[in-house]
Amino acid sequence: MCGRDLPKIASDLLRWPAVPAAEKGVDVALAIDVVRLAMTSAFDAAMVCSADTDLMPAIETVYDLHLAQIELATWAGARLRFPSTQLPWCQMISVAQYLTLADTTDYTAR
Repeated sequence: MCGRDLPKIASDLLRWPAVPAAEKGVDVALAIDVVRLAMTSAFDAAMVCSADTDLMPAIETVYDLHLAQIELATWAGARLRFPSTQLPWCQMISVAQYLTLADTTDYTAR
């Protein structure tokens, strides 16, 4: 993603969830990376930015095995929790906050 994409991203976010996802398999890849990297002690804390409930089993596995601390950032109103708990910690962000956090680096030039 590069800076020139931000207006389109902002537009898509304002229409979310009406705008369909453009990439497939990202949630599975992220879930695998979270568990694999935690199991190899590649990190001791991670921030996962997603409201995808499909990631919760991977995040719960890392918690249950005490491999690392994982916190979440989700869209406002989309808090994710393990059943019957207040875990994991979840920071809800708005579109405006997201735009201040967006990585505008153009990785295609590398």
